[in-house]
Amino acid sequence: MVVMAPSGDIAAQQRDLIVISTVLMLLIIVPVIFLTLLFAWRYRRSNTAATYAPEWHHSTRLEIVIWAAPLAIIIALGAVTWISTHKLDPYRPLDRLDAERAIPADTKPLTVEVVALDWKWLFFYPELGIATVNELAAPVDMPVNFKITSSSVMNSFYIPALAGQIYAMPGMETKLHAVINREGEYEGFSANYSGAGFSHMRFKFHGLTREGFDAWVAKVKQQGTMLNRDAYLKLEKPSEKEPVRYYAGADADLYDAILNMCATPGKMCMNEMMHIDMMGGGGKESAENREKLQYDNRHAGEDVVEPGATVPATGVPAQVEPPKSTDGNDMPGMDMQHDGHPMPGTGNGADPAPAQLNNNN
Repeated sequence: MVVMAPSGDIAAQQRDLIVISTVLMLLIIVPVIFLTLLFAWRYRRSNTAATYAPEWHHSTRLEIVIWAAPLAIIIALGAVTWISTHKLDPYRPLDRLDAERAIPADTKPLTVEVVALDWKWLFFYPELGIATVNELAAPVDMPVNFKITSSSVMNSFYIPALAGQIYAMPGMETKLHAVINREGEYEGFSANYSGAGFSHMRFKFHGLTREGFDAWVAKVKQQGTMLNRDAYLKLEKPSEKEPVRYYAGADADLYDAILNMCATPGKMCMNEMMHIDMMGGGGKESAENREKLQYDNRHAGEDVVEPGATVPATGVPAQVEPPKSTDGNDMPGMDMQHDGHPMPGTGNGADPAPAQLNNNN
């Protein structure tokens, strides 16, 4: 029901789009259902008073109605779709607070950097120097610019009261511009299945007054700890039902390191790889970068165990050693799941695993 009664302007426009599309389609569906029942009753075999015209085969007026009405509705739906596709583009900056108010010229949007972890949400406020886990807040009637990425697998960032869902993908940044128009506490969650802890990958979004938001920021700074690279690598490990955490400070370059998949020491950042590619590649010496470009954040810091070995009771599945080829060498391009089977899409070893590809791919 929150989708049909949202508190943010973008979600309200999306709700209106749902209503308009549904009404336009019902203009055809309802008459067709009604006429189907009417014809079945009126021309039943026992109704001898009904007109019987076995030679009837054509009516120009009927043909015009049958074809013109659906065509008009399809044209209307196409126009609505084309306009809303551009107007509600999540990458497009907002041009209004709601249907009656434009954004004041001196308004500065709030930037929030979102990271989907296994299985919790990490939020950076770069302009305020703070970060939180599983709690998000924004002032009412202030545009919010979300930058969204993931540390491992694909998730989907979704606050139904605020705006539509936007995918969070490792090594990529998606964007969302939105605004909350009413105070309240709203539900946020991942709308894309991402593993065992997916069901509990939820957070609270608080729509606050300016004074309330300032008080919330002060509370985070007062109660929070420091989020440096080491603290992040511990937080990054898979965990379920993670409580709310506050960080009074965060490394300035941490979000960019997560985005470029080089938060773990020794890994090459994707933007570095892009620069090498742009300069024409690294030649034969680039083979030395192979290990630097292999990522598997779900198993960061874990020991590799032989297949069939006892898994320690840590609550986190251990990584299975990749299979050996017949000549004893590691099979190239094989990325393994928790159960030791190849990840889907990795083929028979001829193609590199998705996590090993650089940004050009």
